[in-house]
Order: sequence, then C-alpha cells, then structure tokens
Amino acid sequence: MLTTMLIGLFVALVTAEITGVVPGGLIVPAYLALYLNQPGRIAATLAAAFLALGLYRASARYVLLFGRRRFVFLLLAGALIGQVWFLIWPSLLPAALDLRVIGWVIPGILANNLARQKMIRTLAALAAATVATWALAELIAFF
Repeated sequence: MLTTMLIGLFVALVTAEITGVVPGGLIVPAYLALYLNQPGRIAATLAAAFLALGLYRASARYVLLFGRRRFVFLLLAGALIGQVWFLIWPSLLPAALDLRVIGWVIPGILANNLARQKMIRTLAALAAATVATWALAELIAFF
C-alpha cells in the first residue's frame, strides 16, 4: 500500500508537470490504483465527486465560493455525500456493498480539480495516472 501511494504521488506529479493538468489531485490516482480491482468503488467515488461538483455549482449562484472556500466546501460536500452514501445505500440495495466511496476526502479533492480544470482533460489525466500507478506498483511487486 505504501509503495502504491508513493508511486502514485510521483506519477501524479510527473503527469501534472508534463501535461499541465493535475490528475484529480496529487493523491487521488494512488487511491484509485489501490481499488482498481473494485470498479464499483471507483464508480461510487466518481459519482460522489460529480454530485459534490453539482452541489457546488448550484450553491455558487447564491454564495461566493472561490479559493479556499470552494476547496473546503467541496471537501465537506464530498465527505457528506460519502457518509450519506455509506448510511443509505446498503439499506436500499443490500447486495451492493461494493458500491462504497473511497475515503472521505477523495471525492472532494477530485471535485475541486474538476471545478478548476476542464473535466475531460482532468478525467483523462486521472485515468492515465491511475493505470500507470497500478502498472508500476504491480511491476515492482513482481520483482
């Protein structure tokens, strides 16, 4: 796990430096790489990030949210959505326990980067950095 996290930080930093696009936050690709074998958790995390982003865009019409305020709002929204998801989703679909959000801050960090950068570029950089992190971690674990 530690190796994957360190590789993920390195890959995300290199991706950001080369392309100029932060892949959803510097720590997000490492966490997604850890759960690449559980696509339901990745889908739930992306859904929570998009819900937090939608909540931010709806709230930004009425409240000034920029800089630190936006970041904290998105972190809190992502954590709140993740907590609600954790509490309500299993009661709606008991068989879908694999559809849990990864962490409490990951959706908010991802939503913040989606708000700051173009969405397609961010998601493409995130996918590339996540797969590269996973591949390098598997290669190192093999040796």
